[in-house]
Amino acid sequence: MRSNLTTLCYIEKDDQYLMLHRVSKENDINKDKWIGVGGHFEPDESPEECLLREVREETGFTLTSYRFRGIVTFISDKWQTEYMCLYTADGFEGEMTECEEGVLTWVPKSEIENLTIWEGDKIFLKLLAEEAPFFSLKLRYEGEKLVEAVLNGESIE
Repeated sequence: MRSNLTTLCYIEKDDQYLMLHRVSKENDINKDKWIGVGGHFEPDESPEECLLREVREETGFTLTSYRFRGIVTFISDKWQTEYMCLYTADGFEGEMTECEEGVLTWVPKSEIENLTIWEGDKIFLKLLAEEAPFFSLKLRYEGEKLVEAVLNGESIE
């Protein structure tokens, strides 16, 4: 079984995030959604090792500057609980490559909420935009509907 530990990174450039439109895989819980880049830990990887490997595999970029911003716990009635290490990155080298999992696009931060994204992603993207200190966010879904959000132990709207 795949690890339920993952990383997700929002790479920043010119007030834009690099977004991945997940259209390539058939059996994908993120099918047709727009997300950052990242993926599942390999055995014995640290969060940073997973982050750097996944970003390199999905984008061709080598990160030179990144920050660990929070931990997001996803609970669902459809898949196993996932613990996601959330990062932003503002430094990278290399040439962008094609991604097997979808289409990579630079999207102005102001337009991201107009994309097809998970409801809970709007919460943590807002926390990132507000430069919130390191946070723990728990998101519980029934199907694709967000039914509970808990930030640092406190229920939020």
